[in-house]
Amino acid sequence: MNVSNSELELLNIIWENEPLRSGRLVTLAGDKLGWKKSTVYTVVKHLVDKKIIKNEDSVISALYRHDEILNERSETLINRGFGGSLPMFLTAFLSKEKISRTEAEELKRLIDEYTEER
Repeated sequence: MNVSNSELELLNIIWENEPLRSGRLVTLAGDKLGWKKSTVYTVVKHLVDKKIIKNEDSVISALYRHDEILNERSETLINRGFGGSLPMFLTAFLSKEKISRTEAEELKRLIDEYTEER
């Protein structure tokens, strides 16, 4: 499921409004993204071809949940950019971005929760 940034932008609109008619999607994408009808239909076709959305009788709905797509994109980023190393990714991210104490505590809680020795 390789999803481009533009496909993800359209998917976000679909997830927020599904199921929705293709004409409504064109209107929403025009309002939110500044896209023309032809651009929307091109991206819809790509997503249908990738079997990420379905378009039945001009009614569009997603075949995957938001978290499934984001998990795949995150995994791809870490694998391609950081050799599969989550610590390398976090080090790169944190070298530019400071996080709050609350965010650090939440990350620690998540690490504890998802550690293999549960």
